[in-house]
Amino acid sequence: MQVEEIRAIARQRGLKPGKLKKLELIRYLQKEEGNPQCFATAVNGQCDQLDCLWRKDCFAAARKLHS
Repeated sequence: MQVEEIRAIARQRGLKPGKLKKLELIRYLQKEEGNPQCFATAVNGQCDQLDCLWRKDCFAAARKLHS
């Protein structure tokens, strides 16, 4: 998902995304949802958050950060 799409989701939820980067913005949204702020922390493609909206992007970001 592109950053602008994520910012649009934040605005739809009444949040102000400002100039946050993708990782920061998704963690901000996770916090506001009452979920763990775990975006991009999945190790070896393992995550127990099966219904997470950010799951696909999370694995890609985690591989990039932890490689």
